[in-house]
Amino acid sequence: MGAPLLRRLGVVTALVLVAGCGTVPATAPAAGPPSPLPSSTPSTTPPGALRVVGLGDSVTSGEHCACDDYVTGFGHLLARADGVRVRATDDGESGSTSDGLADELSGRSAADRRLQADVAGADVVVVTMGANDLAPALAAWRAGSCSASCYAPEVAGMGTDLGRVLDRVRTLGDGHSRVLVTTYWNVFTDGRVAERAERNGYLAWSDTVTRAANAAIVLVAGARGATLVDLYAPFKGAGEQDPTGLLAADGDHPDAAGTALISRTVLAAYEAGR
Repeated sequence: MGAPLLRRLGVVTALVLVAGCGTVPATAPAAGPPSPLPSSTPSTTPPGALRVVGLGDSVTSGEHCACDDYVTGFGHLLARADGVRVRATDDGESGSTSDGLADELSGRSAADRRLQADVAGADVVVVTMGANDLAPALAAWRAGSCSASCYAPEVAGMGTDLGRVLDRVRTLGDGHSRVLVTTYWNVFTDGRVAERAERNGYLAWSDTVTRAANAAIVLVAGARGATLVDLYAPFKGAGEQDPTGLLAADGDHPDAAGTALISRTVLAAYEAGR
């Protein structure tokens, strides 16, 4: 979701959240020459703080929402619910694809190393990834050449690359981190914005693609022991609910209410899976 951007240098969002005590900004690690992957906790993390890292696309990064991203929101909720200190780092990137993220988690650039260090030091990793992988199917639909199954290759490729992402997260975390993976309410635009902007049949078609993508995400996450966070039902029920009130003006990204809903849903899945 969102146009591709170069990965921003440093941490997108880093906050120390103390239950009942507000927030204190944390300083991102200084950039330096590539070096072996750090195994120690960043100096900005207070002793005993739970470290949460978000990976993914513009849903994770908080695109088009004048609010805290859902990773930061989840950190706040977790701090309050469990009475713990939480350091939340949002490494989401607008336009990110599963293949691109998998490469960054194995790359050697300074930015890649910082990302890897974040993941290596995390106690909890939350991943929302895959929608941008399906952009070719949307382009084909708009060109009038996408049959009912034209999206199948993109969905299959997304599943393979998301598996690469989760494998790297597990390797970098050395098996100690808790991993949560979300599905989508729609991998493309939805609600009244999409109904006005796209041709007849789009909402049903995009829902079919989303269900296929979510099924692939469920399989990949389950095979790797990750906790699944279903975002489809909270936004759309069984498919009958209009999610417009939870979406930003572009119809693609969650607004403040939608972002808060994601944070609560992630917390519920986290607590239920413990």
